[in-house]
Amino acid sequence: METTHAAVTVATAPGCPPRLLGQHPQTREDFAAYRTLGGYRPLVDADNLLGVVESSGLQGRGGAAFPLAVKLRTVRDNGRVAGGSVVVANGEEGEPASIKDRWLLRNRPHLVLDGLRLASTIVGAHLGYVYVSDPESAHSVEAALSELPPNILGGPTVRIWTVQPGYIAGEETAAVRAINGGPVKPTDKPPRPFEAGVRGLPTLVSNVETLANLAYLQQHGSAEFRSLGTSLSPGTLLVTLTGAGRPPGLYEIPHGLPFTELLALHGVSPDKVRGALMGGYFAGLLNHAVLEISLDHETLRSLGSGLGCGAISLITDESPVAVAASVLAYFDRENAGQCGSCFNGTAAMAACAGALRDGAATPEDVERLRRWSVVLRGRGACATLDAATNVAASLLDQFPSEVAHHLDNPGDTRGAHAFRAERPYEVEAAIPA
Repeated sequence: METTHAAVTVATAPGCPPRLLGQHPQTREDFAAYRTLGGYRPLVDADNLLGVVESSGLQGRGGAAFPLAVKLRTVRDNGRVAGGSVVVANGEEGEPASIKDRWLLRNRPHLVLDGLRLASTIVGAHLGYVYVSDPESAHSVEAALSELPPNILGGPTVRIWTVQPGYIAGEETAAVRAINGGPVKPTDKPPRPFEAGVRGLPTLVSNVETLANLAYLQQHGSAEFRSLGTSLSPGTLLVTLTGAGRPPGLYEIPHGLPFTELLALHGVSPDKVRGALMGGYFAGLLNHAVLEISLDHETLRSLGSGLGCGAISLITDESPVAVAASVLAYFDRENAGQCGSCFNGTAAMAACAGALRDGAATPEDVERLRRWSVVLRGRGACATLDAATNVAASLLDQFPSEVAHHLDNPGDTRGAHAFRAERPYEVEAAIPA
């Protein structure tokens, strides 16, 4: 099934019935259409659904791949002690190379709200938020809420919280801090939101794609959920694929799909691919070995990489050095500016990578970049600095010949100037709706 629009191609992999993309991805799904598909079923036994989620192995789709059942159980238990809890559907898509959350919110808002309803019932929350920066997503959710009959959500009051977009705005403590009336910036941990979040209550902050899987689990159970994917990475995921001179693509695929099959779905020959930027910007770069992988957490972790939020950007004609320099410059601009290690560290790594791209770096610069990619890891309040160190380390490890060439031939940067972007591989907002 495929629908091509001016900016984005939306499709499911062959043999993968759409679970999240739905039957009609070219139109916004209203309440009547979603209810016809079995949505908003009454939840008789919340503990039973929690057991289903646990046996399904559903992992978070926002980047960390943390088991959802563990989050749900922890917030439920902490909420019983604290006298209440909150659920936040996190749709603030900070990764410029990702489009999946905006697509779900704009096109299947009831699927997200149904997941928010089910999560709220499991943890006993009476308040839920849909947290977004995209105005069209906010409008879509607002319209969906207006369509709902009284009491169909089963208890939680749902509010929309809109913030300015930014790479760090979707970090869970930044979301909590914003909803509590503060700046959209991460906070030190502990406490984490599951301990004390919105209004000081235990709070489940979960990506909208993660929550969107709950309605499928309620209807079909964990065995059917596991019928696609791998044993350690069950189910389907949404992948945003950019690069290679093609319009962006949003694809629902089973975990474990060979990377070359995703390329075929996108209409790109493997011969054109030199590597990829993985997991949005977070997981760094992979070289041509990416052509041999399958798209699941265990495979990518074994390579020191990751799926992250499911955004993959192909490196074809671009210089990998220029790609890394552009991403590091983005982190330098986008960091929260409240941790010295991150503020100074991203600037230093961006300067080294930029000098390497421009033929002005020395071997000592590269050695400093390598050292910073190790010693700065884990020092920030959020994952921005880790993302930057991942990019720097993966450039040096995955593309040593490119790095050496830029050092040895400063007058020949081999197209490095062809890739300079404020928001590398950004997917424009013109999503089908």
